[in-house]
Amino acid sequence: MISVVVPVHDEERSVGLLYEELQAALDPAGEPWEAVFVDDGSQDGSFAALTRLHSRAANVKVVRLRRNFGKSVALASGFAQAEGEVVVSIDGDLQDDPAEIPKLLAKLDEGFDLVSGWKTRRQDPWRRRAVSRIFNAVTGRVSGLRLHDMNCGLKAYRAEVVRGLPLYGELHRFIPVLAHYRGFRVAELPVNHRPRPHGRSRYGLERYLRGFLDLLTVTFMGRYRHRPLHLFGGLGLVLGLLGTAVLVYLTVLKATGEAIGQRPLLTLGVLLVVVGLQFFSLGLLSEMVTSHHEERVGANERAQVEEVLS
Repeated sequence: MISVVVPVHDEERSVGLLYEELQAALDPAGEPWEAVFVDDGSQDGSFAALTRLHSRAANVKVVRLRRNFGKSVALASGFAQAEGEVVVSIDGDLQDDPAEIPKLLAKLDEGFDLVSGWKTRRQDPWRRRAVSRIFNAVTGRVSGLRLHDMNCGLKAYRAEVVRGLPLYGELHRFIPVLAHYRGFRVAELPVNHRPRPHGRSRYGLERYLRGFLDLLTVTFMGRYRHRPLHLFGGLGLVLGLLGTAVLVYLTVLKATGEAIGQRPLLTLGVLLVVVGLQFFSLGLLSEMVTSHHEERVGANERAQVEEVLS
């Protein structure tokens, strides 16, 4: 079973055409497939169009959200309803080409867990392309996963990748990074990208700004979730050493007879030492919380095991 998850927001004129293209791409393979459309609080006739589509196509599921929660929540809702061993995500605006899906599935068969599309000839305004290029470069540098197009809507996953994937805010942009931090193998393939036939893009500069903040969240949770002392303790040691160096310098000046009581450097040195100790203490407390959580999780996992044959 192949599950295709499609987040939809005000795409009344696109959903029927998209389903027909999915049929043309997936039916020739002879494998069962389903389309899971998620109406993310559309204000037009998208839900009515999806209802009509559902009534005539047995392999169509429709999920309707109470309001517009954003693409991350829409994808998470669709993933929760998907029944396939392989899951494909594709945007509902017809810019992603469903004809590329078999190529992504073939790449999965090579042993990868997630295959992300790469819009090599992106049909978007130059401003959006420029911001996206910067965004992808910074994300790759910070996360350690180098992809040309982190935010392409066309992706193929093994089902275990998306099960329990934490998606909220703008984290859908970082699905490859989240999968990479969990140890899954990630690949990228060039895909066709088409001009938007209906409506207008809802992505603005502010979404990329929020995305950079979410990148910090993803990086922290991925790299330091199980070792917070490495981050907070490291910062604390650096600040503490700088403060100590400043205070030692001032002590030498004091020993030579110079007055240091009115020097701003004295305040800076004390502040660095105090803040460094606070960071280090925060790291220790975080380690204690993490250790307690891991012990509880491990105990629950052991309690669920009935028998092991080896």
